[in-house]
Amino acid sequence: MLPKYHKIQELLNDAQKEALYEKLIAQLNKDFALANIEETFAASISPESLKRELHGIVFQLIQEKFSEYLNLLYIIDVSEAKIKALDGSDMVQLSEQVAFLILKREWQKVWFKNKL
Repeated sequence: MLPKYHKIQELLNDAQKEALYEKLIAQLNKDFALANIEETFAASISPESLKRELHGIVFQLIQEKFSEYLNLLYIIDVSEAKIKALDGSDMVQLSEQVAFLILKREWQKVWFKNKL
């Protein structure tokens, strides 16, 4: 059963322990491409860099390309209810929380594909 994560680092640590970290990166890149977002992540990116870069990309999308941001959430299939439940008063914090939701959903896809 997939554990519940409270921090990005817990999720990324599990992805590495399960030897599925590269598949998580590949899934992110696939969904970014489907959403027509140019950014890609190198397969060799460190978890810390991934966390930082994804946060920055989400922040930029919210600020400058909101329709692309919504399309990305749709492609990845992030729960609308979870997004609406976030506090949007601080953009930096909001984008960090959205990045976490994106990673959780992508990890869920990768984990299920490899466990079933």
